[in-house]
Amino acid sequence: MFPRIPVGFAAILSLFFVQQVREICAADSPPRPNILWITSEDNGPELGCYGDAFADTPNIDRLAARGLIYLNAWSNAPVCAPARTTIISGMYPPSTGSEHMRSLVSLPEGFRMFPQYLREAGYYCTNNSKEDYNLQKPDQVWDNSFRLAHWKSRKPGQPFFAVFNIGVSHESRIRKRPHKQIHDPAKVPLPAYHPDAPEVRQDWAQYYDKVTEMDRRVGRHLQELQDAGLQDDTIIFYYGDHGSGMPRSKRWLYQSGLRVPLVVYVPEKFCRLAPDDYQTGGESNRLVSFVDLAPTVLSLAGIKPPENFQGHAWMGKYRTPAPQYMYGFRGRMDARIDLSRCLRDERYLYIRNYMPHKPRGQYLSYMFKTPTTRVWKALYDQGKLSPPKTYFWEPKPPEELYDLTKDRDQVNNLANSAEHRQILDRLRKANRNHLLAIRDIGFLPEAEMLAQCSERTPYDLGHDDAAYPLARVLDTAEMASSQNNDDTKQLTGLLSDSNAAVRYWAALGLLMRGQSAVPSARDQLNECLHRDESPSVRIVSAEALAKFGSEGDRDAALATLVDLADVSQQPTQVAVAALGSLDDLDEKALPAINRIRALPTEPPTKSSRYNDYIALIIKHTLADLNAGSSIEK
Repeated sequence: MFPRIPVGFAAILSLFFVQQVREICAADSPPRPNILWITSEDNGPELGCYGDAFADTPNIDRLAARGLIYLNAWSNAPVCAPARTTIISGMYPPSTGSEHMRSLVSLPEGFRMFPQYLREAGYYCTNNSKEDYNLQKPDQVWDNSFRLAHWKSRKPGQPFFAVFNIGVSHESRIRKRPHKQIHDPAKVPLPAYHPDAPEVRQDWAQYYDKVTEMDRRVGRHLQELQDAGLQDDTIIFYYGDHGSGMPRSKRWLYQSGLRVPLVVYVPEKFCRLAPDDYQTGGESNRLVSFVDLAPTVLSLAGIKPPENFQGHAWMGKYRTPAPQYMYGFRGRMDARIDLSRCLRDERYLYIRNYMPHKPRGQYLSYMFKTPTTRVWKALYDQGKLSPPKTYFWEPKPPEELYDLTKDRDQVNNLANSAEHRQILDRLRKANRNHLLAIRDIGFLPEAEMLAQCSERTPYDLGHDDAAYPLARVLDTAEMASSQNNDDTKQLTGLLSDSNAAVRYWAALGLLMRGQSAVPSARDQLNECLHRDESPSVRIVSAEALAKFGSEGDRDAALATLVDLADVSQQPTQVAVAALGSLDDLDEKALPAINRIRALPTEPPTKSSRYNDYIALIIKHTLADLNAGSSIEK
């Protein structure tokens, strides 16, 4: 589906596209539209035009009455940086190695970000102002990208592509106090998974307040366009960047995290570019996701999307038939390692959790600043909750399947339903086919990926089957995460495989099976602990032995984890993984508490993309261990 584009050939293709876009600018070309994107942060379709009676969003509602709303629009990632990386590259981040929150990798030579094609075609491209890409920018992407960037600065008569990003609905704003309440917390609708507590109601009500404030800013941008007399010359998109900042929305692969509002307005003079189902005040059921935005915008400008783009243009000259599925992904979230993939068709959502031993609610310092998160966890720890309100804090099932027509909040997992077996099998196969088609590099640990990419990009590594035998790696990851004890012997044998990713997943599979598997694989895990060349394999082997091995195994494993957690001696990604394992060991890490206290909290060369991840994990680990130590005393 997505063929490997050789680096040299990519450069030739780039020259071809430069010539193509220059031809588009010829005098006899048809008029080209201006394109305006208005985006908002951390809000789902909690809008009046989407049928939410509690919402107050008159400006977006009026835009929807003049345009078309998409009922099945998705961000491919449920968090900002990977979501925006998808948009700017026109590619799934798991194929470029850019899926992990606030990572930074390079695209292959000749691959470009979509505004570069627009600029070559004569468009004035501005971004006001958030970028937050997990990819290094190749050359100049925007004409202007800062807080004052505006389409007004273009040359007379020059078409523009302009992005305005609105941040007032961001996660950080829904918990800011003091706050003058507008929406009544007593009347706020609560999802089935959240407890009915005052803190939860206030956070949700404040979220709706912020969405209303966001809507007013949308209105100002629309009015500005109208005052300039450009409304009839401009195709307008409004969309949110992922679900709300409430826990179990942002960062998670449910509708609450992935489903976004998308409203498109096409002036009459550009009706030839409108989607096939366009009608004023209409609704579309087409599956549309962020990977489709870049090819669609190029198509609107008359530019054929390049071969390396992985989405489907749904408007313009190069529109394509609707896809059968949309795909989502979850990788490392801040300092917490995880790996899940998902897809949906018009009715069902399928999620494959490759690290089911990790709970959905892994501790994230930023997330726990929200009062809802803290009270939800406290009620769970006190045993005051019942399903489905307990699921967030418990290990995940390997597979999840939800009927979106009957289960709005996705709390009734049908993966074990005999009635839905054929549907599960179909979606499971579609998920695997997609991962193989895009050459998903996310099954290689991040530290291992970066170590192997000193002289090539993750995309190129992912397409080297000798170095990264994806089908075999995926087989092992699927076996590991199935948690079937019948596979223990085979997983133990794979600890001696020649490929580090295979060994990593084999060790993870044993860790996930715990006491039923680790003792029988003790010798092989110790071999990996002491001699494996991959730090990622050593870390997982150490966690397994420290948690389920003998006292002697634990001492050696803890020593290894502390050594690999020393960011002054190890790459940041290695230290993050080792600290995560120490934190997950809970009281089993107590013998190492003094050595953990002595660990450095910042890398020698600090990357702003990684913020304070090392310090935050160490702080949380020590807090847990100090609590455990006090209890033992």
